[in-house]
Amino acid sequence: MDTMALSFAQLNESIVSRVLVVAVASSNAYLYPVCYCISQWFTMDRLELVTRNVEEVVTMDELKALLENNPAPSVYVGYEPSGNIHLGHMITANKLIDLQQAGFKVTVLLADLHAYLNRKGTMEEIAKIADYNKRCFIALGLSPENTRFVLGSSYQLSPEYETSVLKMACDTTLNRARRSMDEVSRDAEDPRVSQMIYPLMQALDIAYLGVDVAMGGIDQRKIHMLAREELPALGFRSPICLHTPILLGLDGTKMSSSKGNNISVDEPAESVTKKIEKAFCPIGQVADNPVLDLFRYHIFIKYPTITIERPEKFGGNLEYASYDALRDDFAAKKVHPMDLKKTAAKYMNLILESVRNRM
Repeated sequence: MDTMALSFAQLNESIVSRVLVVAVASSNAYLYPVCYCISQWFTMDRLELVTRNVEEVVTMDELKALLENNPAPSVYVGYEPSGNIHLGHMITANKLIDLQQAGFKVTVLLADLHAYLNRKGTMEEIAKIADYNKRCFIALGLSPENTRFVLGSSYQLSPEYETSVLKMACDTTLNRARRSMDEVSRDAEDPRVSQMIYPLMQALDIAYLGVDVAMGGIDQRKIHMLAREELPALGFRSPICLHTPILLGLDGTKMSSSKGNNISVDEPAESVTKKIEKAFCPIGQVADNPVLDLFRYHIFIKYPTITIERPEKFGGNLEYASYDALRDDFAAKKVHPMDLKKTAAKYMNLILESVRNRM
């Protein structure tokens, strides 16, 4: 059984502590981060686990009430099957793993019709990418048994759903629909009519999937706010929304596959290392530093401590037990950017190696 798939009900703290001892004793680089994640799930408060690395909760009071009153709430994230799964997707995938361990029922929407409406390929091409994306998410640690994967086209062509889209269209202005798509549209300057339908469908997906929480990057905020405002008028609940940050590409600009400033989850180790070594990382700069972001959003949630290996003539190795400590030392110029990059490449390759092995 995949250790990452185990729930609170299947493990207890004594078992976790024993597994951690075994992992440390065996020096297993791949087993240890898995065991560390499990130990965190037991030691972290449920609300803390749910909101870790989340940029915004709409609203916090609603989320607290949900956790207090529902032992098994539900959450969904929708992904356009339009290319490789990369670091940006990993942030939400990591969050979904947290939510599964906090007792949430997780739905991943493989939004094939949305990708088609956003001009990402033919339905045949999109179907192949959707299957690949599903395998990537499972390789990243989502439990295949406890994750519901849904193709949008499996329900979005029903008469009931299409009627709901038309009803919402009657109540939504063109300007509102366009503003909702500004952050996610391929043709923001010259949008197609199909792209005005997109946000209406995404809002309705929350209702038709029957979830309590809608999660996505902060770029989805306008669409989620449309859902919160318009769904009650159609007789549906207003969703709670969790928004994760949108990270910069490795060159310090907007993340884009066409720029090559991103890392795919199945990318060869040599390529990962080369990209990180070239990354934007000015000495002492903390804000908008993509290398530090790797530690905050990917590495420290898998490893309790990290070691920066340096020759004795340069001060010897440094060990950090938290992201904050590493960030502060980098800001104080106690850590050189090249040492930071080499360490980031080492740990990211350890994390991604398990993904490569499962693909």
